[in-house]
Amino acid sequence: MVTTAATAHEEKEASRSKVKIISFFLAFVALAAVLLVPIEGIEWQGQIALGMLAFAVIMWVTEAVSYPVSSVLIISLISLLVGLSPDPETPGEVFGTGPALSMALSGFSSGAVALVAAALALATAMQATGLHRRIALYVLKIAGEKTSRIVAGAIIISIILAFFVPSATARAGAVVPILLGMVAAFGLAVDSKLSALLVITAVQAVSIWNVGIKTAAAQNLVAIGFIEDQMGQTVSWGQWFLWAAPWSVLMSIALYFIMRAAIKPEVDHIEGGRALVEKQLAEMGPMTGAEKRLTAIAVVLLGFWATEGFLHPINSSTITVAAIALMLLPGIGVMDFKYAQDNINWGTLIVFAVGISLGSFLLETGAATWLSEQTFGALGIASMPILATIAIVSLFNIIIHLGFASATSLASALIPVFIALAATLDVPNGGIGFVVIQQFVICFGFLLPISAPQNMLAYGTGAFTTRQFLKTGIPLTIAGYLLVLLLSATYWQWIGLL
Repeated sequence: MVTTAATAHEEKEASRSKVKIISFFLAFVALAAVLLVPIEGIEWQGQIALGMLAFAVIMWVTEAVSYPVSSVLIISLISLLVGLSPDPETPGEVFGTGPALSMALSGFSSGAVALVAAALALATAMQATGLHRRIALYVLKIAGEKTSRIVAGAIIISIILAFFVPSATARAGAVVPILLGMVAAFGLAVDSKLSALLVITAVQAVSIWNVGIKTAAAQNLVAIGFIEDQMGQTVSWGQWFLWAAPWSVLMSIALYFIMRAAIKPEVDHIEGGRALVEKQLAEMGPMTGAEKRLTAIAVVLLGFWATEGFLHPINSSTITVAAIALMLLPGIGVMDFKYAQDNINWGTLIVFAVGISLGSFLLETGAATWLSEQTFGALGIASMPILATIAIVSLFNIIIHLGFASATSLASALIPVFIALAATLDVPNGGIGFVVIQQFVICFGFLLPISAPQNMLAYGTGAFTTRQFLKTGIPLTIAGYLLVLLLSATYWQWIGLL
């Protein structure tokens, strides 16, 4: 039996490797096809940008190679293809690989990249001290032992951590093991309905609050980077919260009732659950000096984020970088640089920066505008009422997300197109509201385990099946979509976002 299972696993891995190899070459074929087919209405560098987008999307969707590796490939290809192409401003001469490399690396100079790097360091500091786990345990201790209250507790934990832990995966990683420990203490299997209920609730709540808070997810910072660079506007932490938090609050309430209706657990009470939580808290001991210092830094940081543009002129990126510098100082810090170096996912930073480079390339060469006209122009979206436009584009956005395992990559591919589309719409403030709303929809990761990294982290525990996740994800996606339309017709217009 073991041999058969091992053989089946090996065959599955071999099949997966074969698909990745095919996908790898298919990405190059798509790039070549776009470059070889004559395209009217776009300059040669714009055509290169379209080819690079096709290449990137295939790489990202199929994960033919890891995201950081595909990002390095994108840098190399842009540098070579643009560098060896004719210079549009100097006929008869090539553009030059030096300037082309600078173009390919332009995303690394974005302030949003500094904020992502600092956010990754802040999440690492939480893991180093265990503060996020302590917060989760305190909330579950208060929640008690009734299943309904633990479901509410899992949602509340995700809300609290979203303010202080700018990593969806780290937030899920803090609460999921605790919930599974409570289920195991009661004697139920890891694949019980109770496990599915609690774990799915936790990760769906993480996705919901990726929308509500600017610093909760890297994909938000991708959008902010494009908005600042291409639209010449800034979005403060407080502005984002004012726009997005009402949606997340209403969705959190919807999540509670949808989860209770979709998955009926074996028990409605976890006997000994509170005792287990108290035991884990006791094992952690009293708050350490590092935890206290991190708590103080995080609270002050949140205060600076929330009052950005109102009480002081310091932007989110600058104050977060300053906070990380403080966390790394000997004596008063919470971790040393060696720990940060070993535990920060630097690959995420590379993917983020290259995504911004690719998006800027699409915008600056006119490729994003051309793609917007070809995709949405035929539908006559520019002449439609804004609510109809949001309805159609949001539905398109949700469907496209089914192919992406990374919302950061999805934002890199779509936000430039949405910015180009926004320029054709009759909406205030250059269409920033339309772009931000579409970024909210990009954060939807409700349908499949593969739709978000935190989903995959939870799925790897074996606590639920894809079918169970989909059973909760479909009504959540419908509720989220309808709520976007409702707020677009009311609240977002009242506050001047639309």
